[in-house]
Amino acid sequence: MFNDTRVLPHRLLGQRPTGGRVEVLILERNGEECRGYVKPARKVREDSRWLLEGRIEFAPVEDLGGGMFRFRLTDRDGDLDAALEAVGRAPLPPYIARTGDEDAHEDRRRYQTVYAKKPGAVAAPTAGLHFTPALLEAIEAAGVELAWVTLHVGEGTFASIRVDDVEEHEMHFERYELPADTADAIRRTRERGGRVVAVGTTSARTLESCARDGGLVEPGVGETNLFLYPGRKLRVVDALVTNFHLPESTLLMLISAFAGREEMLQVYEEAVRREYRFFSFGDAMLIV
Repeated sequence: MFNDTRVLPHRLLGQRPTGGRVEVLILERNGEECRGYVKPARKVREDSRWLLEGRIEFAPVEDLGGGMFRFRLTDRDGDLDAALEAVGRAPLPPYIARTGDEDAHEDRRRYQTVYAKKPGAVAAPTAGLHFTPALLEAIEAAGVELAWVTLHVGEGTFASIRVDDVEEHEMHFERYELPADTADAIRRTRERGGRVVAVGTTSARTLESCARDGGLVEPGVGETNLFLYPGRKLRVVDALVTNFHLPESTLLMLISAFAGREEMLQVYEEAVRREYRFFSFGDAMLIV
């Protein structure tokens, strides 16, 4: 089960009139009206007018706190969609160092699954980055049925847990789609005694958000803020491909809910000992 969301090129770099560097990450957009993070937030003034990527003009509307703003973007040529597609950068995580001089289109290619189809994510479903067209063909040739869900990864997926009681953590809502064809594929899998393998925590959350009795799912379109943590059993997923995640993350909570907290602590101790790579472009594991 793969998440076919496509990452939007919604990271923009530019300069203030004084020459200082600025960065904007769009999280939501309705035409020219946007919400997102702005760096450096302390330099945003009511009359700020910045030029991003040499052609997109930025103007703040409202300070939402925590580096988040509502703002307006306009393209000098009058077509913001075309401008973002032409000059927008991949929304790489902050731990991937970039000076702004890199090949933006190469970053966009690498921070995208080979099967990405439906635009809407602000971060990549990173477990899918391990799959190539050749690998997908080999999986199908081995008799494994491929199926697709969509979860447009949002800002909340990677937010750290900042509460003492994990049950008090609130997930942001994210848009999903589970097609009827995928529900049928899961039904066929159950009938022949097969297993449902989720590629990534985003695929797993989509399946579990649509779970029915008997390990089946209900197709549909909607929003989910499902938070899975130890003590909450997964009802659909039988195996999970996932990257190595950060401590205090909802992603680590989900895989601990699936495989058990103590078991996952042992796995992570082994990963650290063997110097596996963590984060977006890091190593992955198959949990069965």
